[in-house]
Amino acid sequence: MEMKKRINLELRNRAPEKVTELVLDNCRSSNGEIEGLNDSFKELQFLSMANVELTSLAKLPTLSKLRKLELSDNVISGGLEVLAERCPNLTYLNLSGNKIKDLGTVEALQNLKNLKSLDLFNCEITNLEDYRDSIFELLQQITYLDGFDQEDNEAPDSEDDDDGNFLKQTGGIGLKILLQRHKYSCCQQ
Repeated sequence: MEMKKRINLELRNRAPEKVTELVLDNCRSSNGEIEGLNDSFKELQFLSMANVELTSLAKLPTLSKLRKLELSDNVISGGLEVLAERCPNLTYLNLSGNKIKDLGTVEALQNLKNLKSLDLFNCEITNLEDYRDSIFELLQQITYLDGFDQEDNEAPDSEDDDDGNFLKQTGGIGLKILLQRHKYSCCQQ
């Protein structure tokens, strides 16, 4: 499905300025560019465009309230300076599975002063010697890199919050599913 069509589908008859979360995963962008997303999405706080064949962020609109951006499994290799200009309040950025190769590319993220968590897993840059130390030194504002802090402590999982939302949406059946999930995960350890 094309990105523009997917955006219209995800709006579900809501005005763009009322949308706070938008998931466009697995749709297709033409020419590797963002399309159909514009400045009218003023309240957007979470945006996911995983696996949409993006090569460029040049057409990313200004999304000043955006906090969390998922861009995993695309073919982005640069142009990250756009993020600081158009999404200055990002706290979480997932670029895993992209074509990011060197520290110079990531250096543009220094201007994202609120960035706390960055994911570069499965990018070529992770093969550099002293990769983690270099990123933490370069981006001193981040606390977590690839899900872990500098002392290799895992980032807190927002799953508890997700479970709360899940329960609200599903009622009693949701509790049953969560209990089964917990039982399953305990048995797997």
